[in-house]
Amino acid sequence: GFLDAWHAHNYYPDFLWRNEAKCAVRGNVVRVIGRGGVAIKRTQYSQDLLTAQALTYIEEHRDHPFFLLVAFPIPHANTEAGRHGLEVPNDMPYSDREWPQPQKNYAAMITRLDYSVGRLAELLVRLGIAERTLLLFTSDNGPHRDAGADPAFFGSAGPLRGHKGSLYEGGIRVPLIAWWPGTIKPGVVTSHASAFWDFLPTAAELAGVDPPQGVDGISYLPTLQDDSEHQRQHEFLYWELHGHETQQAVRFGDWKAVRRGDRSTELFDLKGDPAESRNLAPSHPDIVQQAESLMKSAHTPSPLFPLKSASAKR
Repeated sequence: GFLDAWHAHNYYPDFLWRNEAKCAVRGNVVRVIGRGGVAIKRTQYSQDLLTAQALTYIEEHRDHPFFLLVAFPIPHANTEAGRHGLEVPNDMPYSDREWPQPQKNYAAMITRLDYSVGRLAELLVRLGIAERTLLLFTSDNGPHRDAGADPAFFGSAGPLRGHKGSLYEGGIRVPLIAWWPGTIKPGVVTSHASAFWDFLPTAAELAGVDPPQGVDGISYLPTLQDDSEHQRQHEFLYWELHGHETQQAVRFGDWKAVRRGDRSTELFDLKGDPAESRNLAPSHPDIVQQAESLMKSAHTPSPLFPLKSASAKR
């Protein structure tokens, strides 16, 4: 399949990798900036190329089991292009809206993404394999603020605090939409908390094999099959993010703790306060201690990713 996220989210790349082969994208001319670049001649849009490749893959593998990861680049921003980084062939059907141009482009990206996913689902139905195919749709993070995008404009994070680059709920809580005709009833909602590392054991269970030893994930196949009685739960979920300072977060039960750099740990009750607006750490020091103990045990020390504060030298 196509690879290379840096060139793909240029949106008009001059090449993409297909496995080990470097494939030229004819008609696009790119001025290289760092590991990415900005197109100065735009002909072929990477989102459309990736969609076409995914459709071809499904057609070619329709007669036997397959796994396909489609990592669509939109609505990512081409950060090298600055405020012009929300590149899209046109801003229809939002051209006449009295919105800032970045928001028109962002909305057009979302509409194009919807269309791409719809084409995949439509093909599965047309080939007669939809009822034996599980389609999962999710995002790797919350809404971003790059290239003039404004999460508040469309209420992209809903009531949640934070955005991409943050370990508050707005940065890490994302929807997972599962489509499996004949197995998953339409409109069903679950409160089961899972994370990306749960996909491997879920896929292994679907394939009838054991997952590798020592993985942190838990299969959520029982939830997909409406069998909550047999759904295992995580003791806790842990996140770590390294930027100008280290961020750590841990969720256990309804509790969520966040620590940024050398600041004091914050504590929130997600059941009563999903917006993380009330820091309960001062009144629950025992829970904070428990959270910090989980952070310590879950963290794997590495010279490449040292724990650091915002004041530490880069």
